[in-house]
Amino acid sequence: MPTITLSSLSIGYRLKGGSKVVAGGIDASLHGGELTCLIGANGAGKSTLLKTMAAFLPKLDGHIYIKGKDITEYTNRELSRLVGVVLTSRPEAENMTAGEVVGLGRAPYTGFWGTLGADDKRIVAESMEMVGVTNLAARTVSTLSDGERQKVMIAKALAQQTPVIILDEPTAFLDYPSKVDTLLLLARLARETDKTIFLSTHDLELALQTADSLWLMPGDGRIVTGTPSRLAASGALSSFIERRGIAFDRNTMRINVFK
Repeated sequence: MPTITLSSLSIGYRLKGGSKVVAGGIDASLHGGELTCLIGANGAGKSTLLKTMAAFLPKLDGHIYIKGKDITEYTNRELSRLVGVVLTSRPEAENMTAGEVVGLGRAPYTGFWGTLGADDKRIVAESMEMVGVTNLAARTVSTLSDGERQKVMIAKALAQQTPVIILDEPTAFLDYPSKVDTLLLLARLARETDKTIFLSTHDLELALQTADSLWLMPGDGRIVTGTPSRLAASGALSSFIERRGIAFDRNTMRINVFK
């Protein structure tokens, strides 16, 4: 059974006197144990889709089912135990330690005062160990590199213990080795924890090499889904990528640039 199912979904923005549809008629699903990358043209609606699936924006039409239940039937507290979100923006916690930030992931379970019990502290420690940031626990966020900050935010999402983690451009602002490290980490976590990990990215070649599944938004209001090899074989990736000076090799899954 899919973890998340989109059925005839329309996304966009409600405006005074109407609404602006960014994409419509979306039918797609996400599964546990898989890393799915959302790719597409600028302005195609990737961020809008992520925010709608995370319940930050209302859907315009159709349905989003999480664990077989429509997203509108969950309370905010229930959703916080189902979906963890990692945004592109830097955490507003410069003076907190990395360990304290990861501890914020326990907020859906700790009550009003947010006091961590023994089990909460154990989960925080395990989450940091899984991501490989235990050595950063006592460091303040302001002293961390961009790559270290991103790993701490991923550990925070793990500490939230949700079956779904949604990430908006987790490799933005990272150097190339850190981009590779982050996507390989997320692919490993999906497999090892059986979580559904869904992220948007502009790092197309890395997505082709690490994702179990791709959602492609070419910019015409549609979404095309499938494994990287399936989208390559169908010509969907070539149609999206290729233009003058840029060619896509569907056999090697490489993008070639010509002067």
